[in-house]
Amino acid sequence: MVDREERTEHPVFTGLAALVGVGLVVGVVLGLGVLLATKVLGLDNGSETSNTSAQQSMYLPRPEKTQSPSGPLITLEPGATQSTTVSPSDEPTETESARKQISLSASQTSVAPMQQIDLTGVYPGGEGSILQVQRFTGGVWTDFPVTASVSNETFTTYVQTSQAGVNRFRVVDTDTDLMSNEVRVTIG
Repeated sequence: MVDREERTEHPVFTGLAALVGVGLVVGVVLGLGVLLATKVLGLDNGSETSNTSAQQSMYLPRPEKTQSPSGPLITLEPGATQSTTVSPSDEPTETESARKQISLSASQTSVAPMQQIDLTGVYPGGEGSILQVQRFTGGVWTDFPVTASVSNETFTTYVQTSQAGVNRFRVVDTDTDLMSNEVRVTIG
C-alpha cells in the first residue's frame, strides 16, 4: 500500500512531466516538418543556390561601329516614307514645340484668404520634371514657395495666400525654363 500512496501524492508533477514530454515530441515533429518544407520549396539557401549564382556571369559583347552612311532615319508622320532624314541642325517645327507645353488650371476661381487653391496640369514629355510655382507680384513673376513634380505627364499641387485681390499663378520647369499659361484666382 505504500507504493500506491507515493504515486498519488504527486499528481501535478506527473501531469507536468507528461505535458513537457508531449511538447518536446510535438516541437521536434513540427521542426522537422518545417525543415522538410523549406527544402522542398527551395527556401533553404543551400549549397545548390550558391553554386548556381557563382556560375552565372554577365556577358558584355565588344562594341562595334555601326554602318549608317545616310544618317539616322526618323519617321515624323504616319504617312512619311522611311527615306526621310533629319539632320541635327534642323529646328523643331511649330507643331513639335506646341506638343511640349505646360497646361495649368486652377480648380477654384475665387477663394477666401488662406483657403487652398488646387493647381493641376498636363506636361507632355515632362516626365520627372520639377515645376516651380510663380506668382505675379509688383509687375514681375516671383517664385512661390511651392513646387510640383510631373508623373505620368500630369502634376498637381496647391497654394494658399492671404494677398487679397486677383492673384496670377503659373508654373515653370526648373530645368528648361518652359513656362505654363497663367491662371487667375480672386482672393477675398
